[in-house]
Amino acid sequence: MGRLAGKVALVTGAARGIGRAQAVRFAQEGADVIALDLCGPVDTVVTPPSTRADLDRTTREVEAAGARAVAVMVDVRDGAALRAATDEAVCELGGLDIVCATAGITSSAPALEIDAKTWQTMLDINLTGVWQTCKATSPHLIQRGGGSMILTSSIAGLRGLVGVAHYTAAKHGVVGLMRSLAKELAPHNVRVNSVHPTNVDTPMIQNDFVRRKFRPDLEHPTRAEFAEAAKSMNMLSIPWIEPVDVANASLFLASDEARYVTAVTLPVDAGNVQL
Repeated sequence: MGRLAGKVALVTGAARGIGRAQAVRFAQEGADVIALDLCGPVDTVVTPPSTRADLDRTTREVEAAGARAVAVMVDVRDGAALRAATDEAVCELGGLDIVCATAGITSSAPALEIDAKTWQTMLDINLTGVWQTCKATSPHLIQRGGGSMILTSSIAGLRGLVGVAHYTAAKHGVVGLMRSLAKELAPHNVRVNSVHPTNVDTPMIQNDFVRRKFRPDLEHPTRAEFAEAAKSMNMLSIPWIEPVDVANASLFLASDEARYVTAVTLPVDAGNVQL
């Protein structure tokens, strides 16, 4: 019997990275999984997008762990489509107990040089998309008699970062949303918390664009050269954490071990926010 045996979890941004790690880790602990992802490019974002093949790999890994999986391509900015996908998948799997609002993007520019479209797209996905996810899923958690929501924020939700003011504003907004939802949903026995990773070893940071931001002295920084610079962000001597580290923290918050934990901002950050 796994820690999530008999439960159903919905994860946005599930095609790769943290979202895939959450989906697979939950499946390993007995949960069936609803895996949602856009699987396509987003205007204003230069990092490589996830694909349908990525989402299919998540499905295979969930099923290999012995769980059922329902995978749907959907944009968290489209509330109607998100609600429809959620309702259909919940009907197929028989309920919903856990929600991980993980879908997100990144881009970079000085605060006073960010254009309006880049600013708005960031908020639409990283903040409003989280709200849309909570809005689509909360009726199912309430109907179930309780559950757990885990909103993926960032160290940027707990401190200011240079060059990503729009990202920082959105991730701070996720914290405010989490705290309000925790109060509103507590009477329904739904717990709401947020996780706050430092840099995570995913395609969101492992690309030339981000590496050059850390090593502007180099035209094409290698992974090792990027790692040396990234170490300076963390108290522990590591450049980044792994997706499974965030998934493990999410697993705790989703499980009965955290049955009285709500409205918490949980850093998974190698000491970053304490520096």
